[in-house]
Amino acid sequence: MIQLYYDHAARARDDILSGLTVALALVPEAVAFAFVAGVNPLVGLYGAFLMGLVTSLIGGRPGMISGATGATAVVMVSLVAQHGVEYLFAAILLTGLLQVIFGGLKFGKYIRMVPYPVMLGFVNGLAMVIFLAQMDHFKAMGADGALHWLNGAPLYTMLGLVALMMAIMFLLPKLTRAFPAGLAGILTISLIVIFGGVDTRTVGDIANISGGFPSFHIPSVPMNLETLGIILL
Repeated sequence: MIQLYYDHAARARDDILSGLTVALALVPEAVAFAFVAGVNPLVGLYGAFLMGLVTSLIGGRPGMISGATGATAVVMVSLVAQHGVEYLFAAILLTGLLQVIFGGLKFGKYIRMVPYPVMLGFVNGLAMVIFLAQMDHFKAMGADGALHWLNGAPLYTMLGLVALMMAIMFLLPKLTRAFPAGLAGILTISLIVIFGGVDTRTVGDIANISGGFPSFHIPSVPMNLETLGIILL
């Protein structure tokens, strides 16, 4: 009985720590990918919140998570630019319907047929998208209204914080795995910036993300085959 109690306590601790890590990391990621996709940052946050909620409640596997991804953000760019954000909402609904159908037909087993180099190439490509999306954080608005690369103290401050985060991510797992390195890095950098008076950009400087819970919304698109072709292709 005592061992069972400790097992449940350890599992609860791991769930809480992993949830905090994902939640804190997901906010700037969702905002960044919203900019990549050309939509309001709140749209990215709403989407990340709902995906995480649905996945955690009715996901098919233990430990499954979901959230913003650069792979879909890149695809969304042309759709939003050519047809507007309402078509993006319709495409998301269609994607969810297809996922339900694929799940019911057990299509997930066919992912084993995808070669490892293809999956590796996809992940590497996604890493490049994420890296390029972060480059805008090293720019600031100039007097001429255009974005310019940081220089001087702001640049050194940003590079120092990035280096510290990378060091924590690399070194902490070598010392202990009881606490997630990502969460430790986020908390450390946040405390340094907040209580150390470090003058650097924050998520609030990038975009206004204040708002309430999302409301139910039916996409305002024509219900015809032309719309289906746009969102399907």
